[in-house]
Amino acid sequence: MSDRKITTVIFDLDGTLLDTLEDLKNAVNYALRVCGMPERTLGEIRQFVGNGVRNLMIRAVPQGEENPEFERVFDIFKEYYGEHCNDATRAYDGIPELLQELKNAGYAMAIVSNKIDSAVQDLNNRYFSQVDIAIGDREDLRRKPEPDSVLLALKELGRTKEEAVYVGDSDVDLATAQNAGLPCISVLWGFRDREFLVEHGAKIFVEKPMEITDVLHDMNA
Repeated sequence: MSDRKITTVIFDLDGTLLDTLEDLKNAVNYALRVCGMPERTLGEIRQFVGNGVRNLMIRAVPQGEENPEFERVFDIFKEYYGEHCNDATRAYDGIPELLQELKNAGYAMAIVSNKIDSAVQDLNNRYFSQVDIAIGDREDLRRKPEPDSVLLALKELGRTKEEAVYVGDSDVDLATAQNAGLPCISVLWGFRDREFLVEHGAKIFVEKPMEITDVLHDMNA
């Protein structure tokens, strides 16, 4: 598939490594409920995620940022989610085994996410001891699909984009990989389906985590 040697795997977090949807829904609906606003379904939250929590709340709150109560709702959401980001969240089946397999094979790994950085650090430390670097939403970085977090991860790992591949579940991830100059592996267990991903340019798909090792093997063949 390529004449370049892949040594590094950059992962998205929500919808790729972790199923975080239930906790996000609960936090969104808690904030909406406190402020007397209509709650959202799991399906709606699934469509709203991917561009960071502020954009999630812009989509969830009636009239978005135009709503005079928006900042209050957003603050309530952030406080609640910070305390409850791990109530129902879990690693997708096969992910821990995949990460251990990649570590054993000598791959460097990083997580880049539009989730609040403190939550990214907490969840990475809790679930993914195999991952070397985790980068969330920080004030000094433009969030995905800008390539900043991916390029910072590569810099901290001491690797180049020519030896890296990106793994994600969404259109934002496809755009992030393209902007960073990386090939993208699209996972089909996350928040977007195959048809949607194809429409946004996806070329490489996996249905189960361990299939990523086969893709990497083919890339390095």
